[in-house]
Amino acid sequence: MSLENILSRARPETRQIHRIVIAAPAERVWAAVTDPEWTVRYGFGGRSVIAPRVGGAFTVFAPSGPRALDADPDIIIRGTVTAYDPPTHFGARIRFLGDENLLAQPETHLRYEIRDRGDGTCALTVIHDVAGAPLIAILISGDLEPEGFGGGYPFMLSDLKSLLETGRALPVSRPTRKD
Repeated sequence: MSLENILSRARPETRQIHRIVIAAPAERVWAAVTDPEWTVRYGFGGRSVIAPRVGGAFTVFAPSGPRALDADPDIIIRGTVTAYDPPTHFGARIRFLGDENLLAQPETHLRYEIRDRGDGTCALTVIHDVAGAPLIAILISGDLEPEGFGGGYPFMLSDLKSLLETGRALPVSRPTRKD
């Protein structure tokens, strides 16, 4: 699939909002989102390391195999923490480093909001401002999952929910369409 074809499928909105309700306390959801020992267990398996303060570093390491373009080839996302309020709010300005096309995209802003619903469940909302970054927008949307580009936030959040509620991650997303 060509880059032009991928970009033609990008959604027009500049902010993506993904929400899921998880049967777990806010502190457990917070740990799953911010603790590197948890972040490797769901989604695409990248290790997220967060300096726990506004202005601190936010780094996501590749789950396996190096990436050629960054000074540290194992790093796929670099950013700066913009909000850190356990167990309810984490935010960061981030830059994707995966390849030349991702490097050409501007920095984006990511927020996680965790709201205790008072009944043993939490609403986890991921808000990603992708203004001016159509390639990142289409990748995180999950719309290219049938082509093998991963399930984006819909898969990541479903996988996190499964892990927290059952102790088991979902099977890794695989391409479903044959062209």
